[in-house]
Amino acid sequence: MSASERRHFTETLAGGGDEPVAREIAVEHPCAVEVNGLGYAVMMLTPADLEDFGYGFCLSERLIDAADDIQDVDAHETDRGTVLRVTTLPALRDRVLERVRHRVSDSSCGICGIENLEQALRTLPRLAARAAPVPPASVFRALEQMRAHQPLNRATGAVHAALACEPDGAILVAREDVGRHNAFDKLIGAMLRQSEPWGDRFALLSSRCSYELVEKAALAGCTALVTVSAPTTLALERAREAGVALISLARSDSYLIAKAPAGPSF
Repeated sequence: MSASERRHFTETLAGGGDEPVAREIAVEHPCAVEVNGLGYAVMMLTPADLEDFGYGFCLSERLIDAADDIQDVDAHETDRGTVLRVTTLPALRDRVLERVRHRVSDSSCGICGIENLEQALRTLPRLAARAAPVPPASVFRALEQMRAHQPLNRATGAVHAALACEPDGAILVAREDVGRHNAFDKLIGAMLRQSEPWGDRFALLSSRCSYELVEKAALAGCTALVTVSAPTTLALERAREAGVALISLARSDSYLIAKAPAGPSF
């Protein structure tokens, strides 16, 4: 399935009058994720790089720890959407059973359906400190290159990007999706499948920085996260817990770095 479709519209002009136009529209498509034969989640996503998504999603959900923990990923198209079937090593299958027990439903904006707060905000790994902060020149270089790595967004204006950047700001890998979480999962999965360590690399995201994105970074081993929009309070708190450096409101000439106060929270 294509990641975009051409649709026809009527464009209303400020000076008066209408004109027929045709433009590319990003595909938003249901994808049912099955892990070891169990229905795990239904995600609305862009139907591209689904194998990357399967790996990244399973790592973010703590169902696997490494690429070798997955035996197979198979995408099966149906008339209602895609079924993405993931098979993990037998030794890890109890993880899926435990998580399914706690997931009553899923939501793109939070923790709807998770039965208790302990499951919602599980302890994050504490990452080793970076050798050095991300240099300003690297952030600005990555931002300058970002649009060139967003072909789907250039065509549709409707999708998020997640990019893995070298310490000097060069773009290593880029993925796009209608959902910011999905785009990052695709990027994490691509890095995992290509055996690319994060090290002193950093991630650049076109979205705001929500706590889920910080958690995904921490679980992937990404020690620095740059986002185009602002973070939430919980994102800041989770970043401090995990040791993820946050750079937000990244623009061509400025950005913000969160500073921790003396008190117990940001």
